[in-house]
Amino acid sequence: MYVLELGGQDDAFAAREAASAATAVDLLAPGLATARGVSDRVRHLAFTHRACDLVGTTAPDLESAEALLDAATIDRAGSVAVRAVDVRASTGTDTQRAERTLGGVLTDRGFDVDLETPDHVLYAYFSDPDGDEEGGTGEACCALGWLDAESVRDFGERQPTDRPFFQPGSMDPLEARALVNVAGARPGATVLDPMCGTGGLLLEAGLVGARAVGGDAQEKMVRGTRENLRYALDGDGHPDRAAYPEPGAWDVFRADAASLPVGEDGVDAVVFDAPYGRQSRIEGDLDPLVSGALGDANRVASRCVLVADRDWRDAATDAGWTVDGYFRRRVHRSLVRHIHVLE
Repeated sequence: MYVLELGGQDDAFAAREAASAATAVDLLAPGLATARGVSDRVRHLAFTHRACDLVGTTAPDLESAEALLDAATIDRAGSVAVRAVDVRASTGTDTQRAERTLGGVLTDRGFDVDLETPDHVLYAYFSDPDGDEEGGTGEACCALGWLDAESVRDFGERQPTDRPFFQPGSMDPLEARALVNVAGARPGATVLDPMCGTGGLLLEAGLVGARAVGGDAQEKMVRGTRENLRYALDGDGHPDRAAYPEPGAWDVFRADAASLPVGEDGVDAVVFDAPYGRQSRIEGDLDPLVSGALGDANRVASRCVLVADRDWRDAATDAGWTVDGYFRRRVHRSLVRHIHVLE
């Protein structure tokens, strides 16, 4: 069993993304979830910071955590360090005191403490829904776990404005990564974005090893996306080749999203960010555009993730999809993203 340290404030969405790289994910407490197993893809999740081999859970106070660790079987050798986290400042735990106390338990059991380059790191997570300003769910608890994997946190270094081709409104890389993960991007998978814009979703899909295929009705966007993917996946814009799998192949074409040059069941997943009403430069009613895209997506793939500024669940059902998940994520006061996970 593992404990996952979730990022952001939307635990339900973070857990949904985590399920793309872990099995049997369940929310535990604000900012925390458990998983029965994890894969190497945990390192490329956007809203999971760490996965730790779970020692156990107890009440969210230091005395209970100390007793849990003292009674635990520890089948590790080498130096150790302790990192305590008061998740979302929900418990008021003195984390420095917690690290000293739990570190003392480990030294009493014969371990050497190395705060710089330890062989093993024990995380102590203290979380309480009553102290979570976002109104978290789950039980108050302390979860202890040995660090197993950390995600690659390079999103702040990769802004859309740094790409060769940029347009206002381009999606943040953190959000784009989460969406392609929910869609199932991974080595060996093919992910299609039929409204690719500047290519942000395709870029993240390619970085995690998927084959990225994109289309757009505007030739300007097709050219710009090609330039961005060439830069980010094949050229100097790749963030850290040692930290990522080999980028997937990619292709971009000009096409109507409702009539894609892709064979039936030709891709594993479709993910797209639909035009946003008044913010869109596309004239006319958006309903035929999005409904048509949903219909053709159902022809070419068995999974779709649709992002929009409104609820399209009825249109998705009419297009033959089953709504497997639905999330509302506030971007700012005037924009809420509606995320539809369709099967």
